[in-house]
Amino acid sequence: MADSEKYDDEYWRDKLTPEEYRICREKGTERPFTGEYNAEKSAGIYYCKCCGESLFHSQHKFDSGSGWPSFYQGVAAGVIAEHPDMSHGMIRTEITCAHCGCHLGHVFDDGPAPTGTRYCVNSASLTFEKE
Repeated sequence: MADSEKYDDEYWRDKLTPEEYRICREKGTERPFTGEYNAEKSAGIYYCKCCGESLFHSQHKFDSGSGWPSFYQGVAAGVIAEHPDMSHGMIRTEITCAHCGCHLGHVFDDGPAPTGTRYCVNSASLTFEKE
């Protein structure tokens, strides 16, 4: 059973700040250029804020100019789930932690080589551990 099914809203509200809850559990977003990790340049691993699953390695991070941390691939296959998102009058692809369902952000096909993918992620959905 995934953590998203095992824990209820009360559990997540107790574990997260109100802003983290809004983003991670209610599919919110932070304003561009305000996130803690947007300009982070250190080597390390980015983990899911909710369950601690490793999601991205800093070597796959790039400056997309979008105002959110951007990565061209996940740390391993299958750690990031994709879902259709037709909210706000747009057609996009939402990304979540495959383990617990934490909303991370969205994925686009305008990233750099070698994947051409841009995972656009909310800093509030992540924790970072320097190497």
